[in-house]
Amino acid sequence: MKPSNPGVLVGLVVVFALLTWGLLQKTYSQLPTVPWSAIPTLLLLAIGEAYTGWLTRARIRRKPGTKPAEPLAVARLAALAKATAHAGAVFGGVFAGFVLHVLNLLDLPQPRQDAFVAGGSFASCVVLICAALFLEHCCRVPGKPEERK
Repeated sequence: MKPSNPGVLVGLVVVFALLTWGLLQKTYSQLPTVPWSAIPTLLLLAIGEAYTGWLTRARIRRKPGTKPAEPLAVARLAALAKATAHAGAVFGGVFAGFVLHVLNLLDLPQPRQDAFVAGGSFASCVVLICAALFLEHCCRVPGKPEERK
């Protein structure tokens, strides 16, 4: 499995932001408000992934007081990190599309609230992507690249 490509993640954000923005041009008035619960949920997931990365890195490097990491468990964590980074990019794009759509409607109370919540959710998605990339990095085998060949 190759490491996640940040360019692909940015591309997913842009594509889904544009798709969401285009879809909201016709359907925004029929939708309920953007739920604020996405913000703490995404932040808790990010904290969990970052903490798991920190623990995994210590186990891979065989720090004193830690058990050696199971290779299959590390591979599963790497797959989880890659999936989380891509899902965070998709949802981040959706929230960015909401923000782009309501930018010209900020004088109304409902779109203003949606802008704040969607902006906070987008920021939480960025934090989740960073935590997922950190977990993915922590799952790598230590050493110089030429030694691993």
